[in-house]
This record gives sequence, C-alpha cells and structure tokens, in this order.
Amino acid sequence: MIQQFIRLAAVATALAATQSTFAMVGGGGAPSPAVGNAVVTIVGSRGTSCTGTLIARDIILTAAHCIAPGTTYKIVDYKSRPPRLLDIRRTASHPQFNMQNLLAHRATADVALLQLASPLATQPETLGGALLPVTAGQRLTVIGMGVAVAGDGRSGGVARAASLAVTGRPGTLQIRLVDPATDNARAGLGACTGDSGAPAFLDSSGGPVIAGVVSWSTGPNNASGCGGLTGVTPLALYRDWILKTARGWGAGI
Repeated sequence: MIQQFIRLAAVATALAATQSTFAMVGGGGAPSPAVGNAVVTIVGSRGTSCTGTLIARDIILTAAHCIAPGTTYKIVDYKSRPPRLLDIRRTASHPQFNMQNLLAHRATADVALLQLASPLATQPETLGGALLPVTAGQRLTVIGMGVAVAGDGRSGGVARAASLAVTGRPGTLQIRLVDPATDNARAGLGACTGDSGAPAFLDSSGGPVIAGVVSWSTGPNNASGCGGLTGVTPLALYRDWILKTARGWGAGI
C-alpha cells in the first residue's frame, strides 16, 4: 500500500508539472480562487482518483461511489512543491447509496464525507439550503480536478470550471447538466474522469453555494465517455445527513 501511494505521489507531481489552462473536458475558463482553492483531489490505494470540496476545515464532501470498503484514501496537496499526500482519518458514505442505480444513471444517495487527520487553513465552501430551487435552463458551475482531455491522465490535477445549463426536469433526486453551446449533440464542456464528487455551485444572494456533487457523465448523444451530459446528485435530501455526520465527527459546521 505504501508503494501504491508513492506511485500516486509521483503521478501527482507529474500532473502539477503539466497543468493546463483548459477547464474540464473540452476547454473553458479557470475557477475563481474563492471557490477553486477549496476543491481537492482524492486518491485511493487502489489507483482511483476523485474530486472533493472542503465544507469545514477538516471535512471533505464527495460522491459515495468514490469511497470503497477496504481502501485507504488521501488528499493531494498541490500547494506544496512537490505535492504531498494528506492523511484521512475516516470516511462515511450515505447509507442509502445504491451502486446499481448509479451505474444505470438513476438517482441515488451518491454523497460521502471524508475527515482529514489535520485541518487545513483553506476557507471551506458553503452548502446550499435544503430546498434550493433549480429550474431548466439555469446555470450551475461545476469545478473538478479531473482530466481536460479524455484518456489523458496527465491533463488532470488542477481545478477547472464549466458553466453548464440544467436540462430536462430537475428535482431533488437528480440534476442533468449540458453545455448549452453543444446541447449534447457534439462534444462540449462536461465532467470527465477524476471529476466524480466535484461540486456543482449555484449562485445565491450570499454568494456561490454547493447545490450538488457530480455522479456521472456521458459522451455526446448519451454515448459512453465525456463531453455530453453531466449527472449531479443534489444535496436537498441529504443535507441533514451531511451536517449530522460532520458534527458527529466534531466539525464546526
């Protein structure tokens, strides 16, 4: 396991050295430091990589499918040179998460928390209210640490943003996002490998708040891949569980 993390640290170093100005798969703008600094990379001892967001100094919000039993997780600190791996004290996935539903792109409780062994100085982000209104055509900003070029792992490892439009009939169970410039007909902006668990921000009167986390993506015309639809699990039904779990770990949230 130690050797696995050594390899992951080497990959993190390579990623930091090849940071791209592109945002998410397909290109785009970089996030503002106000929100981008709280978005992190989560690596697992089995070679997995996801995105998470600090919602307290020592609490990271991500997707439940990013957390597997019997796996050790760490956070990559890209602010250090070379990047270092930060220890995770414990993890928790929502008890109602169902992997089969997720694989079928059906709604499920795809949310999880990780607690850092030591708190960070980074300013955490704010969770949205339990009943945030989300309507078709509305814009959400997704910020992920995944790849900018599908299949090219070296293009990941830096926060990238995409302003995506809500499509279909959004509700409290699932939100589907699309690049309005391509409308799922051809490759555009969207979540890709390594963006699972990424925050989807909604602008509010008090500033951006986290409305959901990325659960899945498709290629154009709903094919496999990236650049088509981005599936987001909204936090409306799971906010109480998030707060209860984090506070049970002693977090001031």
